[in-house]
Amino acid sequence: IRLATENEQYLSELSGQAGCFKEPQIVEFIFLLAEKWHLDQSARYQAVELLERFMIKQVEQICKSSRENVKSREQDSSWSSLKEQIYNTFVLRLVSCIQLASKLSLHYNIVNSDTALKFLQSLKYSYTKQELLESELAVLRTLHFQINVSTPLAYVELLLEVLGHNGCLLPAKPLHRMCMQLLDFSYLTRDTIYDTLLKIAIENSTPSKLQVAKFLTVKEDFMLLAVGIISTSVFILNPGHWKQVVEHLNCITGITSQSILEFSYAVLKHIVGSTTP
Repeated sequence: IRLATENEQYLSELSGQAGCFKEPQIVEFIFLLAEKWHLDQSARYQAVELLERFMIKQVEQICKSSRENVKSREQDSSWSSLKEQIYNTFVLRLVSCIQLASKLSLHYNIVNSDTALKFLQSLKYSYTKQELLESELAVLRTLHFQINVSTPLAYVELLLEVLGHNGCLLPAKPLHRMCMQLLDFSYLTRDTIYDTLLKIAIENSTPSKLQVAKFLTVKEDFMLLAVGIISTSVFILNPGHWKQVVEHLNCITGITSQSILEFSYAVLKHIVGSTTP
């Protein structure tokens, strides 16, 4: 119930820029760095979500401050310098988000300053420990210290637990492993999966700008993503149980069986590269 409420609240307050900082290159960078530093699954998703929320807040603050400049010449120079600042500090902020996520996951492999600085120096950045600390504080302050956000992984794991309690006799470890692989895949191919899903929903291959904008809440719906990932995983591993699991997921979340089916199709389509339903 807590996760469902949190998801609804997040969607009701959704920024129009949501998803802008979840591009495949950014997600892949975070995933590879988390792997290099031996972080657990939760930390990598937490880092993606932290960076996304921080960058959106930062851009919104910059837009607000630039609008408050009265003279247009002042505004132009201020805007360009702020854009440059975002560009120049992006990798630093990304590393800070991974550091914070590593601390939140309560993992023994917390990314300390020495590890982070060594990596940044390998990319020819010359930050100091003080600048690294200030970067972490900048992220924390911008997000008002509200950084322990639930990730799609939390939704997946909770739903798997509920399915188990409801008597769905599925192989727990292989199913969890498949869900993790598909969740990674959905993050890395996010735009193509949701583009397919949108076209299915509107029954049209050329959506309008308004339809794309309205679809944003679907792209950011963690509960839908979680049920779609579980449904697809079951279809791959235990197709005989798939219908039963979809019905259970529908009862648990209220998401229609049709929506779950369509999400699974969109994911499978891009796994196998087929266009046949």
